Amino acid sequence: MLISSNLLLIVIFYLLGSLPFALILAKIFGYGDIRNIGSGNIGATNVLRTGNKFLAFAVLCLDVLKGLLPFIVLNLYFYDMHILFKMFLCHFAILGHMFPIWLRFKGGKGVSTYIGFIFGLNLFLGLSFLATWLLIAFITRYSSLSSLIASLIPPIYFIVTDPNSFISIILIYLFLLIMLKHSKNIKRLLNKEENKIKLSK
Repeated sequence: MLISSNLLLIVIFYLLGSLPFALILAKIFGYGDIRNIGSGNIGATNVLRTGNKFLAFAVLCLDVLKGLLPFIVLNLYFYDMHILFKMFLCHFAILGHMFPIWLRFKGGKGVSTYIGFIFGLNLFLGLSFLATWLLIAFITRYSSLSSLIASLIPPIYFIVTDPNSFISIILIYLFLLIMLKHSKNIKRLLNKEENKIKLSK
């Protein structure tokens, strides 16, 4: 019974994460297929390239919620579950966002959903992620670089504060996934060809 309930949670969290809100909302608001705009990515940053800041913010919030909601559910109904197992179950929302079954496993880069995941894990780390992202974005104007550096904060925190914890291993694994999804951005950053964040419009 326990195995079946855990498998059900994995499926539910994965399907929740796989909901392509950028694709859905862009079509509803008349922008067509978001995959034909800008970088083609189904994330809030690419939605921002439509010029609709409200739409981009709505997508961001919904994608963050996909990572946070599984923790809320587990904390409410499975509060005695070990934190490592909670992280294992909840990370399927991130995998769903990155590799959605509806889009032939070609999804977003996972950062927004990862933010929700981190807030569910630790409020302080969530705020630290946002502060780091904003600082790097303000200095460099590179969204991808901001995401990569900010995604390093959670694993580094646990490596320093609790080096014997397996939490840092899970967070390193998630960072490597995010880095993999940003491989093209990293190449463009190295070649100084990455697009910068535009504050106007």
